Amino acid sequence: MKFNGNPKLILFQPSPHKPGGASNRLWLLAFVSFFTFVILLTLITTREIPLSSSSSPSILPSLSTDVVDALIHYSSSSNVTGRMPPHELRAVANALRLCSPCNFLIFGLGHETPLWRSINHNGRTVFLDENQYYIAMLEERHPNLEAYDVQYTTKVSQMWELLASAREQIRNDCRPVQNLLFSDCGLGINDLPNQLYDVNWDVILVDGPRSYNPSAPGRMSAIFTAGVLARSKKGGRSTTHVFVHDYDREVERVCSEEFLCRENMVGKIGLLAHFVLERMDANTFEFCRNHTSSASSSSASSST
Repeated sequence: MKFNGNPKLILFQPSPHKPGGASNRLWLLAFVSFFTFVILLTLITTREIPLSSSSSPSILPSLSTDVVDALIHYSSSSNVTGRMPPHELRAVANALRLCSPCNFLIFGLGHETPLWRSINHNGRTVFLDENQYYIAMLEERHPNLEAYDVQYTTKVSQMWELLASAREQIRNDCRPVQNLLFSDCGLGINDLPNQLYDVNWDVILVDGPRSYNPSAPGRMSAIFTAGVLARSKKGGRSTTHVFVHDYDREVERVCSEEFLCRENMVGKIGLLAHFVLERMDANTFEFCRNHTSSASSSSASSST
């Protein structure tokens, strides 16, 4: 067969005006959209997995007993003055283990500060201290430290006067269940960051403010505030472990009996008293169900 003239190349190209071309584009668009949706869905579900898996903050595993024991050992091996001995440290560590990870509030910064943050693994650990310069120094050493300064307005010499005022105002500003942010009670701490009053604290340690003399702030406000925060919880666990260090001193002993109550005391280890407080109804106006007269008798004997 012969070809007449030059050979020609014939290209077949679908017309854009035919319905088949438009249909193909729609299918391509649908495929791309579906693929994009699958990718986004995968990313979203992958980010949400920790909220419902074993890595959730509410069910994250705590440190092993061996690790906690090692931390306590090395923390208590130093020769720092005023440090807590191992048996006292272990009492607090045992309470933290029960709620791990916990909301842990500590009045006072000190030698044990890094220890508490480590033992409360994956929990929230907040420190309150009267020395803002000490806070700044520790924040520089420990960038993830959460600490706030407190301006105490009390003095050890004013304890009995403050207790009398609190008793008079027990149905108003000094009641056991309230939001201290809006309180004018002389013993209440109401200048903390607002969000701290809404935290359901599981463990509270009163180991500050420091110093103990007539002009020192004393721990009256810290103990009163701990008692109110524990009883005013809105959720979480119904109980709060409250520890008071240096319980042998008059302020710590008398104020603990007044606001934490002897009936709630579950143990005393060395200088550390351990209380377990139940959440209370908002209409409760007594700190203690079985209030003893020891505080009043101590007041009378000290005034004679």
